[in-house]
Amino acid sequence: MNDIHSTAVVEDGAKIGADVRIGPYCIIGEGVDLSDRVHLHSHVVVSGHTQIGAETEIYPFASIGLPPQDLKFAGEDSELRIGARTQIREHVTMNPGTSGGGLITSVGDDCLFMVGSHVAHDCRVGNNVILANNATLAGHVHVGDFAIIGGLSAIHQFVRIGAHAMVGGMSGVEHDLIPYGSAMGERARLRGLNLVGLQRRDFSRDDIQHLRTAYRLLFAQEGTMQERVDGVVELYADNEGVMEIVNFVREETSRAVLQPKSTNDT
Repeated sequence: MNDIHSTAVVEDGAKIGADVRIGPYCIIGEGVDLSDRVHLHSHVVVSGHTQIGAETEIYPFASIGLPPQDLKFAGEDSELRIGARTQIREHVTMNPGTSGGGLITSVGDDCLFMVGSHVAHDCRVGNNVILANNATLAGHVHVGDFAIIGGLSAIHQFVRIGAHAMVGGMSGVEHDLIPYGSAMGERARLRGLNLVGLQRRDFSRDDIQHLRTAYRLLFAQEGTMQERVDGVVELYADNEGVMEIVNFVREETSRAVLQPKSTNDT
């Protein structure tokens, strides 16, 4: 049985699943689809063509599905899709897609968006992702499964954050961060692998060692990146984790791959 507060506004056309809870002063637009057991606390606004998966919980003053902050947006029909069991805390903002990015912004299952975090238009966010307080994704950012974005960090438009990667707090990330990588800094640099995250997710000692060896080979000072990639493939063609990094590096994208600080940097 649904529990909809008397002060909430649910516009005609909105789809409401079973056992949904909608708190005081929430506003639900006509194009919204709330799946079973979604819980909206007070003062939540959900608008546009927005789908919210089962058991997702949204806290007060979140703004979900309103038009993107893109001057090129011309009111085209676009979507925001949010997965199941995701936690969206106070003052979070998420925008739908635009014609320049496939008209869809998507967020996976079991994510946590802490207070004040932002997901811009055309982002693709995987499962089990965490954005800490006030972390910001610019438009067209892709974030892989289990990645963590530290508080007050900003991710440049079109950047890719690989699966299981970690961005330290107060970082500005302008280039792609490899899967399993760790980055930090005002203009972030690659700081190694996210070893703590790998251990917490029960990667074996052998798997971690293979990833560490591949990392050292990929980001050595000798040779070109292509030569180093080819060398890693020769050694680890059958290793799923290492090849995930290799394929990430090989993928054509508008952003360069984030590099460690070299001994030549001042």
